[in-house]
Amino acid sequence: MKLKYIWLFTILASMFSCEENESPIPEAEVLPELVSGTADFSNYVAVGASFTAGFTDGALFRASQENSFPNILSQQFSKLGAGEFTQPLMNDNIGGLLIGGMANPAFQPRLFFNGAGPARLPATPTTEGAVSLGGTFHNMGVPGAKSFHLLFDGYGNAANLQFGLANPYYIRMATSPNATVLGDAMAQNPSFFTLSEIGGNDVLGFATSGGDGSDAITDTATFDASLNALVNTLTSNGAKGVVTNVPYVTDLPFFTTVPNNALVLDAGTAAQLTGVFQAVSGIFLQGAILQGVPAAQAQALAAQYAITFNEGPNRWIIDVPVSATNPLGFRQMTEDELLVLTIDQAALAQGYGTVALTPEVLQVLGLLQMGGTPTFQQAGLVIAAVNGIDDKDVLDTDELDEIRTATDNYNLTIANIANTNDAIALVDLNAILSEVASTGVDFDGFNLTADLVTGGAVSLDGIHLNARGYAFMANKFLEAIDDAFGSNFVASGNVAKANDFQTNYSATLQ
Repeated sequence: MKLKYIWLFTILASMFSCEENESPIPEAEVLPELVSGTADFSNYVAVGASFTAGFTDGALFRASQENSFPNILSQQFSKLGAGEFTQPLMNDNIGGLLIGGMANPAFQPRLFFNGAGPARLPATPTTEGAVSLGGTFHNMGVPGAKSFHLLFDGYGNAANLQFGLANPYYIRMATSPNATVLGDAMAQNPSFFTLSEIGGNDVLGFATSGGDGSDAITDTATFDASLNALVNTLTSNGAKGVVTNVPYVTDLPFFTTVPNNALVLDAGTAAQLTGVFQAVSGIFLQGAILQGVPAAQAQALAAQYAITFNEGPNRWIIDVPVSATNPLGFRQMTEDELLVLTIDQAALAQGYGTVALTPEVLQVLGLLQMGGTPTFQQAGLVIAAVNGIDDKDVLDTDELDEIRTATDNYNLTIANIANTNDAIALVDLNAILSEVASTGVDFDGFNLTADLVTGGAVSLDGIHLNARGYAFMANKFLEAIDDAFGSNFVASGNVAKANDFQTNYSATLQ
């Protein structure tokens, strides 16, 4: 009996030994303790524009502010003893502002997806934009601010609103009517700062207006002087911080969502439009010859207006400046040119971007097809029927070059500052957005792209990020901080995920 139990014990012990060898219990990963390195995060102040504020879905609202990348960073910094991070919170999740108690079309409620596309919330804002909250705030993000605005006395003065010299988002947080954004930031004696997207609005306004002249690009000298003043002042008390460069804003879905070849035609309509532009070319040729233009020159000029259309996708017609080489001031779009998201797509379906075919125009075209000669007034009707897309709705080749040149110049200045100042870390937003727009990036279980609605990174306005996008951006800041100052947020597992900060504000207005 004893021998039998001895053998049984030996067999069981052998079995357990095999199981342990085959399926060892994994050891828990031991992460290093979080350290700050050479940076002092005890008093963090964020200076910037829309991204810093947390602007989302075409508005600023309470949930978007809570999801702002500075607020996300502050929660990581608090693990190293950082103090409270204050923000000029909006009253609600409606978004938008009242100015003097009245709704203002420049500051509308946030966008939401109504099933067919983005639409504004059917609600009235409750946050007043012309009255100061009477305090100082660690988040000094001012939506719409350009580089030089952060240095501008009176940018927070409500009396300057009527002249376009003040910003209601800064009025809400300004310590006095004559305060500056930079001055209010420095009054808090920051030990650490972020200076984000400076230069973005300096080109964005030009881009979103189609380069129509209503919002000029900030010249490089003004930008350089502003940025140097900002960085020199923010680091003057020994603070360290992070700056970002400027992305090519035209990579954003505001400029890439509406295809420039979305003029889809059947064979009959394509033939009709081709006939119209042949008529335009012929009318121009005859008129030029009558005005004494040499025949060869007149034919060369007229040939550009004999635009042909094919069954399937075609590019739109756009208006361009009248010139000696393009006397009628229109042409077909090229492959790289862009339409803005806010273009009236219903108008496109009615001839905007091609030809406005009225009964009178059709009558003249019929006359031409029968070999008749139109009167001067009739010929003018046909040329006037060309309905090119306005400058405000399109970025042409020259305008795209202006945006890229300005962005490159800004980024050269930013890189020089970051490379020559040990107190500054750099986040390459330009490269980050380029990657998101081209291949997408994996983050938090998603592949983030720059596609509108479905891409997961950009909000419904096509420009600003959503909660997941801001969390991704915050992690890029943490990576740069670790690299520059010897902290270990990433290595110690202290990184942000969108779900940690995602607020379900879609179902609530308050």
